[in-house]
Amino acid sequence: MSQQLKNKSVDQLRWIGNAEGISFLVLLFIAMPLKYMYDLPMAVKVNGWLHGILFMAYIAAVLRTAYLIKWDYPRVGIALVASLIPFATFILDKRLKKNQRLY
Repeated sequence: MSQQLKNKSVDQLRWIGNAEGISFLVLLFIAMPLKYMYDLPMAVKVNGWLHGILFMAYIAAVLRTAYLIKWDYPRVGIALVASLIPFATFILDKRLKKNQRLY
């Protein structure tokens, strides 16, 4: 694999990870309170759809990057679990940026 393709894959993973992380935080800390405290379920519906699409894109990006860079199973697992924990995708982004030149 070319280095350029690997770097592009990592860049895409970082971008999608940040977008997914932001949508997750908006869902948890803005949309859910609006739904349950102010009876505005549309916030969850709209952001939930967006987050779901970004979540699937994130999983695809992790798998693509893992294949291209030949990550081991624990690293793939950590990257996938990061999408389930608030703020974890931002920590993963920082590590990817730091180590990107090694890939």
